[in-house]
Amino acid sequence: MTKQLFQAHPWHGVSPGPRTPELINAYIEIVPTDAVKYELDKTSAHLRVDRPQRFSSMCPTLYGFIPQTYCGREVAELCERRTGRTGIEGDKDPMDICVLSEKTFAHGSFFLRARPIGGLRMIDGRQADDKIIAVLEDDLAYGRIIEIADVPQGLVDRLQHYFLSYKQLPADEPKNVEITHVYDRTEALDVITRSLRDYEEEFGRE
Repeated sequence: MTKQLFQAHPWHGVSPGPRTPELINAYIEIVPTDAVKYELDKTSAHLRVDRPQRFSSMCPTLYGFIPQTYCGREVAELCERRTGRTGIEGDKDPMDICVLSEKTFAHGSFFLRARPIGGLRMIDGRQADDKIIAVLEDDLAYGRIIEIADVPQGLVDRLQHYFLSYKQLPADEPKNVEITHVYDRTEALDVITRSLRDYEEEFGRE
């Protein structure tokens, strides 16, 4: 009875799903119409305002994270192996996810089921900050896409532009952020699996 009185923590208290990594639960923080960037407060488990979007650039997809994942040692090691870099570490956050859908959502703070189709290998400073790209389960327009190669290139370009530019102010020095690879579904499933193991290593079993 006590469990029914409290909301489960979106990161720690909700399963990624019984068919993970092929079909996953995703918690959505922001939607494409948001002029404010929301982010889960990891202590209170409530959605809070991170900052107003400073420019007209807005995330072109639903954006959030996969519960009970963590960008730690294994995710960083894969990034090093694929890029030939050294000294990379995980960003110590849950695995980010962008979900493609034809539907319009009024606001974030909800869960959905999504199928990963690829990802962006992003390095922010010296931290691995991958973005998994997925499609909303049974979505009319995107639901049958299996591989990121089948997504319109313009949409992938928009995603890359958003993540490379949304923190950049005109007067600032260029941010040390880059996207080294756009990878396929097989690689995305590997990244998710590693982030699940990183979570278990950092926080233990549920």
